[in-house]
Amino acid sequence: MSFSYPYPRPAVTVDAAIFFKSAGLIELLLIRRKLPPFQGFWALPGGFVDLDESLNAAVRREVEEETGLNDLDFAQFHTYGDPVRDPRHRTITIVYTSFVSFKPQTVADDDAAQTAWFPLDQLPQLAFDHNRILDDIIKHYNF
Repeated sequence: MSFSYPYPRPAVTVDAAIFFKSAGLIELLLIRRKLPPFQGFWALPGGFVDLDESLNAAVRREVEEETGLNDLDFAQFHTYGDPVRDPRHRTITIVYTSFVSFKPQTVADDDAAQTAWFPLDQLPQLAFDHNRILDDIIKHYNF
């Protein structure tokens, strides 16, 4: 299936904020980006939605491709669409959250060079607008 339009269209992505909570400590799973833009920066796992898949299927696929995790429960959090959030082109992202009761082992793959769990008070500078997204999530859940 191929589409061609006389006017550019935005791309759609999904991003996942996966949290582990234990004894008052909250950690976030991040990936280190293998490819530009923001190569080497930490980011939320995620990526582009394929033309033939639902948003829920896309977030599950992207998380599994980049971290090896599957069978997580996701809740749609918010949509972000600042026109300059991605330097490549106009991209709109739908952000999902997931909370796990154990810290699963992860395996970086696809376009993730590395995965790691970070305490919320020790987050690195993140790619794209992921710091803003996390600020919104932290306020929403009163972390």
